[in-house]
Amino acid sequence: MTAAKPAEKQRGASQAAVAWRRFRKNKSALAGGVIVGFFVFISVYGIFFAPLPPRDFITCLTNGCTNLPPFTNWTYPLGTEPSGIDVYSEILHGALGDLYVGVVATAISVAIGMVVGAFAGYRTGATGAVLLGVTQIFFTLPVLVIILLFARIAQVLVAQGLGLTLIVVILGIFGWPTIAFVTRGEILRIKELEFVQAARSLGASNSRILFRHILLNVLSPIIVLSSLLVAGNILTEVVISFLGFGSPGTSTWGLLLQEGFSYVRTSWWVSLFPGIAVVIAVLGFNLLGDGLSDALNPRIRE
Repeated sequence: MTAAKPAEKQRGASQAAVAWRRFRKNKSALAGGVIVGFFVFISVYGIFFAPLPPRDFITCLTNGCTNLPPFTNWTYPLGTEPSGIDVYSEILHGALGDLYVGVVATAISVAIGMVVGAFAGYRTGATGAVLLGVTQIFFTLPVLVIILLFARIAQVLVAQGLGLTLIVVILGIFGWPTIAFVTRGEILRIKELEFVQAARSLGASNSRILFRHILLNVLSPIIVLSSLLVAGNILTEVVISFLGFGSPGTSTWGLLLQEGFSYVRTSWWVSLFPGIAVVIAVLGFNLLGDGLSDALNPRIRE
C-alpha cells in the first residue's frame, strides 16, 4: 500500500508539474533561466544602476573622463569612449532596447504564425494550400536585406528615434513562417486524435475545436521556438545596428559595437564588453530553449 501511493501521486501529476520537475533537474536550463532573468532585471531596473543617462557624452566631455580604460575609475568601471559615452551605462540601457526587439518581435511572429499555421493545418483544400504557399514565400524572403532596405527608405522614422520600432515590426511580420510550419504540422497530427473526434461528434464548432482543444496542445513546441526566436531577433538587431542602420538615438548593444569598431585599435574595451553581453544573453536564451524542449517533450521519460 505504501509503495502504491507515490506511483499514484506521480501518475496524477499535471503536465506543468512534470515539466517543472524536469526543468529543475536540468542544470544548463536553470543556468539559462538565471541568465535570462538577470537581463530582464537589468533591462527594467538598469536605469537605477547606470551612472549616466542614455547616450550622455556631455558629462564626460565636461569632467574630462573621456577614453578611460576599464577598471581605472570605479564610477565608470568598464571605461568610456573617446566621445564620452560610458560603456557600463550603455550596456545597462542597451539591454532594454535589445530585449524590446527580441520579445516584441517574437510576440508578433508567434501571433501571426499560430493563426496562419492553425488554419493551414485545420483547413483542407484550397484555403490550406494557399496559406501554405504564402508561408513558403515568406520563408524564402531575405529578412535582413528587407530591414536594411526599409531602414534606408524610412530615414525620417529612424531620425525620430523610431528605428527600433521599425525593426520590431519588420522582424515580426517576416519572422513567423517557422512558427506557422510547426503549428501546421502539430495540428495535422492532433486533429485526428480521439479527443478531437469526440468533440466533433458532440457538435462542437470548428472554431471551438481549433482554439479550445487543438491550439492548447500546440503550445509546448511554440514556447520552445519562441525562446530561440528571441535570441535570433536580438542577434539580428545587433547586426543591423552594427551596419549603421539602427536608431542612432537609442541605446542598444549593436550601436555600442558599431561605435567601438571605430576605436578598436586604441579603445578595445568599447567593443569587448557589449560583445560579451550579447554572447551571454543569446547563450542564456538558447540554454533556456533547450531546457524547455526537454522539459515539455512528452516522449522523454524521467
